[in-house]
Amino acid sequence: MKESAVVYGNVTIGKNASIGEFCVIGVPPAGKAEGELETVIGDNAVIRSHTVIYAGNNIGDNLNTGHHVTIRESNTIGDNVSIGSLSCIEHHIRIEDGVRIHSQVFVPEYSVLKTDCWLGPNVVLTNAKYPRSRNVKQTLAGPVICEHAKIGANVTVLPGRTIGRHALVGAGAVVTKDVEEGSVVAGNPARSISHIRNIGEYEIEEGE
Repeated sequence: MKESAVVYGNVTIGKNASIGEFCVIGVPPAGKAEGELETVIGDNAVIRSHTVIYAGNNIGDNLNTGHHVTIRESNTIGDNVSIGSLSCIEHHIRIEDGVRIHSQVFVPEYSVLKTDCWLGPNVVLTNAKYPRSRNVKQTLAGPVICEHAKIGANVTVLPGRTIGRHALVGAGAVVTKDVEEGSVVAGNPARSISHIRNIGEYEIEEGE
């Protein structure tokens, strides 16, 4: 761990961790005292410079962050998760095993990223149907990105939408409705243009 890194109280970091310059781990969120929320990071983490991880996260093995990543409080993050540079992970999110989040991605509160899904660069997930509206905080609903789904660069996904298993969302799409399992969608608003089985580069193994 670099000398410039700051680790707050009640933080447990597993074996073989690499923590870069000016990282901050376990910083308490507003209204919480230092050490009030437990923070756990598993083995073999690679946390690159200027990453900030708030308190209350439970993170599995082999976390890999780029530079200037922000992970807010009270998230559950599985094993083998990669989060690219300048990405922002808000609070109360579930990220399952094997998820890949590219650079400059925004993941808002109450989103769910399921096993082995992939988010390309500059993807924006949203959770407020009417931002700044009355009672907006009580109606937040993040998207659900299902297993093995792939979201192309510069895609925007509207609140509460579900991207089905193995679906593929083309670059620049705006997803306003749920995307069915295996569907290939593109455009604004995103519309189905094919099925993943028609694209030779992708193979779906038995049981996936």
